Amino acid sequence: MNEGAHDHKIRLLMDLRRTGVTDTRVLSALETVPREAFVSDPFLEHAYDNRALPIDCGQTISQPLVVGLMTQYLDVGARDKVLEIGTGSGYQAAVLSKVARRVYTVERHGPLLAQAEERFKRLSLTNIVTRHGDGFKGWPEQAPFSRIMVTAAAREIPESLTDQLDDGGIMVLPVGDPDQQWVMRVTRSNHRLHTERLMAVRFVPLLGGVPRNESEE
Repeated sequence: MNEGAHDHKIRLLMDLRRTGVTDTRVLSALETVPREAFVSDPFLEHAYDNRALPIDCGQTISQPLVVGLMTQYLDVGARDKVLEIGTGSGYQAAVLSKVARRVYTVERHGPLLAQAEERFKRLSLTNIVTRHGDGFKGWPEQAPFSRIMVTAAAREIPESLTDQLDDGGIMVLPVGDPDQQWVMRVTRSNHRLHTERLMAVRFVPLLGGVPRNESEE
C-alpha cells in the first residue's frame, strides 16, 4: 500500500470510530483486512472512501461504516461459528474471519464466489469455507450457527435461516423493500426470537435460487 492510501485508511478508521464503530476487535479487523484487495481496478483509488462501490454481477461492496456496524451488532466472539449469506466481493467474510473461529459463506453468483475464493487464498484466510448456492437455504449440514449475517435485504426475516440459529445465537440482516430497509438484530433465546431495529440502510435484494446458467454445488 502506498503512503497516500495508508493515510486514507487511517483517516477512514478514525471516521468509523467517530461514527459509532467502537469495538476494538472490529476496528482491528477493518485495519488488518486490505479493502483494496476486494475492489475492482477502476475503483481502487476509492478503496478507503466510506461508500459502497459496484462489483460484478450487479452487486456492491458495502460501505465500510455499514460493514463495521453490522459486525459490531453481531457481537462475534473468538469461538463463534458464523454463517454469512451473500459472499459478494468477500470483504465482509474477510472481516468476520478476523473475529470468529470459522466463517461459512454462501454466494449465488458463481463468478463472484470464484473471485472471492481467490482473494481468501491470496490473503491466507484459511478459516473461511465457501459454498455456491441459494442463500435462503443457508447451510443446514453445518447448522446450528452461533452467529448469522445476511448481506442482502430480505422482505421479511427468513425462517429458513432463523431455524439454523443456535440457542443464544444472533442474526444481523437488512429487512425491507427497496424504498425502506432496516438492519435488524434477531436473538434466539429459549427457542424464542427477539428482534430489534437498528439502522436504516440500502442493500441489494436477497434472491432465492441461483442464476439460470449456473447450478448449485
